[in-house]
Amino acid sequence: MEGGEREVREKKLYREYRLKSYLNMNHYIIINGKQGQTHPHTWEFVITIIVSGDDFVEFRTFENLIENYLERYQNQILNTIEPFDAINPTIENVTDHFNDELQGLLQGSGGELVSLEGSETPTRSYIVSHRKEEGFIERIGKIQTQQISGIVNYVVEQMIDGEDEKW
Repeated sequence: MEGGEREVREKKLYREYRLKSYLNMNHYIIINGKQGQTHPHTWEFVITIIVSGDDFVEFRTFENLIENYLERYQNQILNTIEPFDAINPTIENVTDHFNDELQGLLQGSGGELVSLEGSETPTRSYIVSHRKEEGFIERIGKIQTQQISGIVNYVVEQMIDGEDEKW
């Protein structure tokens, strides 16, 4: 790696991953108190994730987590699954719900959800974006600082443990 290339790489604040998932789901919509026909869609979800720091993260880490979460909806009638048994399973409501759920799951695995795009047809998308939230980049920096602090503490503990063994 050239010197200039290394400097640019070392200055990265985060890495961004984008994953696509597909669900075959049926649903119906209630409009003005009238239930429409149950009909199928192949729903597409595009998930953008930030990982702080410069550590390598395998795509499978996030793919497995997302696939496991979405599996319960595959080939189902969405209206029969909570919370869509009580709220209309529109693309907006489904994407908002998945956003809330995935945000917590991804944070538990070291990622931060940047955006979630949901589509039930190739020509219509609904996007929830966290980029514009106040403090979003600061939150990523805080996660990075916590990771670095954890590494430093680990190294110090190893050094202390090694010192004890020498005595």
